[in-house]
Amino acid sequence: MDLNDLERFRQIDADDMLSHIQGLPQQLQNAWDLGLQQPLPSVDRLQSIVIAGMGGSAIGADLLAAYVTPLCSVPVVVHRDYDLPAWANGPGTLVICSSHSGNTEETLSSFELAKKKGCSILTLSTGGKLAEAARSAGIKPWIFEHRGMPRAAVGFSFGLLLALFSRLKLIPDAGQELAEALQVMYQLKTSLEPEVVVVKNPAKRMAGQLVGRYVTIFGSGYLAPVSRRWKGQINEVAKAWGQFDFLPEGDHNTMAGLVYPPELLQKMMALFLRAPSDHPRNHLRANLTRDIFMQEGINTDFVDATGVGALAHIWSLLLFGDYTSYYLAMAYGVDPTPIDVLEGFKKAMLA
Repeated sequence: MDLNDLERFRQIDADDMLSHIQGLPQQLQNAWDLGLQQPLPSVDRLQSIVIAGMGGSAIGADLLAAYVTPLCSVPVVVHRDYDLPAWANGPGTLVICSSHSGNTEETLSSFELAKKKGCSILTLSTGGKLAEAARSAGIKPWIFEHRGMPRAAVGFSFGLLLALFSRLKLIPDAGQELAEALQVMYQLKTSLEPEVVVVKNPAKRMAGQLVGRYVTIFGSGYLAPVSRRWKGQINEVAKAWGQFDFLPEGDHNTMAGLVYPPELLQKMMALFLRAPSDHPRNHLRANLTRDIFMQEGINTDFVDATGVGALAHIWSLLLFGDYTSYYLAMAYGVDPTPIDVLEGFKKAMLA
């Protein structure tokens, strides 16, 4: 498909997923502002934090956990499952239940167990059963307004948490660094919009490289969850195969798998996300790992973050990945919004 054919984009993208991607910087700003106004949970002698969520609601938690790891003295764990870890017990554990719809069964399970175990609780959702359960338990839910798929609400699932951690003084005030990240995102958008032709649009060119290939995205440190976001967007938006891997872990096993099956390896594409905030040794690892992949005949490329702060590095690459997945969907001629196979699976789980 011609990635300069905007009329064809409008025909394929019937539910206007593009507008959600374009609105991501503003969504992130709105989430931060909203989070500064919400009632804080009552937490006494905080010892640990569990963020329970799935899919699009959990990726914001992953991004947050990576960002706060060097800053926060309290351990933060993202929980993608039913129930809770055994150590999550009592008011010293803050359980944050994040569900876009408020109806995610795994997250509701975590909420109920957190209540039974006497944990401190905060809920984030657009409403649903989770908000109702919170109110019934005397907990003021944090509610945000968003119409669309959970994956298109990553600004909310991250920005609300960032505001919470700042207000609880678990990390230094992130307002200034967030402002820089937003400025970088708006500037980056000017080169990624559909009106920008392929030869001048790096996201369109990247999507062109991914057509017909099995994609693996590598990231380290702050960018590890960004690689996961790229993978999820390639899956859900472009309906294409994608996977993610982390450095330095990938250098201890993944490279050993560059031998078989050769017919599939020839169709691979390995992308390495990089940022100035990378640990110097991981920066070197990314360069050397890519060299080895290339020597083995694997298609590779670097994708570099922009900006100064860690938040700018995270969000510039996330935004670039979202645009790339969108243009990959356009290249395949597939509607980027509906996910029939997942909806069918959810119905089967309820049967």
